[in-house]
Amino acid sequence: MMRTRHRIMAVEPVMRRRRRRLAVTALAALTLAACGSERPDSPGAPTRSADAVSARKDAAFTKMLDEVARECPPPGAKRKAPATPKGEAPTAPVEPPPGATVEPPPGGAVEPVAPTAGPEVELDARDWCAGVQHEQRVAEAVLRLKRPDPAQVRKVLNGLGYIDERIHGLKRSGAVTTFAVDLRDKGGRLCLEGTANGDLTEVEMCVAPVRGAFDIANITRRS
Repeated sequence: MMRTRHRIMAVEPVMRRRRRRLAVTALAALTLAACGSERPDSPGAPTRSADAVSARKDAAFTKMLDEVARECPPPGAKRKAPATPKGEAPTAPVEPPPGATVEPPPGGAVEPVAPTAGPEVELDARDWCAGVQHEQRVAEAVLRLKRPDPAQVRKVLNGLGYIDERIHGLKRSGAVTTFAVDLRDKGGRLCLEGTANGDLTEVEMCVAPVRGAFDIANITRRS
């Protein structure tokens, strides 16, 4: 019996040391796992954060577009022809009688020709209506700049809700700063093109392709 007791007493310290080693190892593993989960620079975290910021900016931009066009027709609505002034009948071209000599208009004046391309004929009713609002709000804001440079113009556009991803061609040539804004939304083709030099600000609608990256070289301007 004494021999058995000694054998048990000799085994117990070994088992206690072995259990302590296992407990220390498990605690270290838990600590490392916790540190790894709290590490701010874990792979993928910056990307997720940037994506979230971009999504918020896109949502705010879309909300601004909807607000500007809230009183406009729905997307795809066709524009109506200009109405004839009240009390006046539509006029048709008068054909000269056979053999008559047609005199040119006094002073060499030329009859206006209806445009065949540009915002007047290529934008639907919603884009045209919204474009008028965008022209006014951008022109009024940029006109307040005494010496508009690209940085100031960008700041003004950002303040109105136009995000950097939609601002193009922002550059300065001499005293003139030029810019364009991609306003395509809900299948539309609307864009703006502007120039500013502190004394004169011009902002006009333009037409961009329905799909693809925005390219100033591919926009259609007023005739």
